[in-house]
Amino acid sequence: MSKNTDSKVRAKVWLRPNQVDALRSACYDVGADYLQQRNEAMIALMYDTGVRVGELVAIDVDHLRDGNTALYLPTSIQKDYPTDSSPPPATLELASDVSRLLSSYLTNRWKNSDALFPSRSSDRITTEGVRNVVNKLAIEAGVRPYLLDGSRGKPQQVTPHALRHSVAYRMMNAEDGNELYDVRNRLRHRSITTTEQVYDHIRRR
Repeated sequence: MSKNTDSKVRAKVWLRPNQVDALRSACYDVGADYLQQRNEAMIALMYDTGVRVGELVAIDVDHLRDGNTALYLPTSIQKDYPTDSSPPPATLELASDVSRLLSSYLTNRWKNSDALFPSRSSDRITTEGVRNVVNKLAIEAGVRPYLLDGSRGKPQQVTPHALRHSVAYRMMNAEDGNELYDVRNRLRHRSITTTEQVYDHIRRR
């Protein structure tokens, strides 16, 4: 693979854990009170599982398992691999703090719907709605993401997909030393080659 091609597939924008914490805190400074816990739950779930924004909005309440400690992703809501073949169903264990947050959110949420995350005007938030939430939170928190060239970006560059990249950063730089295979399994890549091409450069040397 050429250097130019490699640079095209590499993750270009990501956050460090303290920056994601800042996004979560900002949820309680932005927007209507009844949406604040929903917004934190969306950020926390994306950062824990690495789900894509299109997958996030398709998640229903009944996709949560075992007292909200796991998330089941059927093939129907997952994005196809680049080869257009369908990924298998996946069950992702959730971090304990995310599980507790989801339980509290579901107990207190203002609107009952099949969708895990409704919006003000609909029973299911849209991908654009999630992007707007993430963008507003990043601006409020003053979060400047890390970029491929080593510089720092602007809050406006923080997107839901940047949170997916941030999962890889967190896992690859954790003290317990996750391997690329762990990242692949969490992000549900078909091939370890994809994981290596997209994320190996964000590993601390």
